[in-house]
Amino acid sequence: MPLAIFDLDETLIAGDCASLWSQEMARLGWVDGERFLKHEAHLMAEYAFGRLSMEDYMAFTLEPLVGRTLEEVEYVVGPFVEDTIEPLIHGDAMRCVAEHRAKGDRILIISASPAFLVSAIAERLGIDEVLAIEIEVKHGMITGRTEGVLTYREGKVSRLEDWLRARDEHLEGAYFYSDSRNDLPLLNRVNQPRAVNPDPVLREHAEAHAWPILSWH
Repeated sequence: MPLAIFDLDETLIAGDCASLWSQEMARLGWVDGERFLKHEAHLMAEYAFGRLSMEDYMAFTLEPLVGRTLEEVEYVVGPFVEDTIEPLIHGDAMRCVAEHRAKGDRILIISASPAFLVSAIAERLGIDEVLAIEIEVKHGMITGRTEGVLTYREGKVSRLEDWLRARDEHLEGAYFYSDSRNDLPLLNRVNQPRAVNPDPVLREHAEAHAWPILSWH
């Protein structure tokens, strides 16, 4: 079964769910809003230039969740997705997902955002299969640490290869839709790369390699 893989942030949605979640934590009073959001914005700027340490970003943004239960977090994630994320979903993205589904393709989101966010958003999108950054929970409490390989840059390729092996699947004929230079490792691995609203580096690479460039709204 052909695979249609989608990045999430700035691809399926017009925004970054992790940054928006940071704003939500500030609204909830879980963080010192001004200080926290200023540093988070600095880290996201590093991401835009391909210089981000995802380990550092996750350690910083998970710190407010330490000692909370996953259920407590998921309880507020639901309304956050409904109120903040749903209005940002690209209509063109949903049409693309529907076209792949109609052809019988297997749909997968692979994202460098935390799994508790990505899974909730994927559910709203009607997508069942997700690869995202897993967070550690011990004795029912979030520890502030991550688990396994982070789905970022080359980590997306590694996690996807493990996922494929576990299901006796392959990448032949696969599509991957993304906006970011950080996804070039995986875009270069699939037969059908698609640059969606690409950043300047990805756009230049896509043009040089005659990849389709899509504008989603």
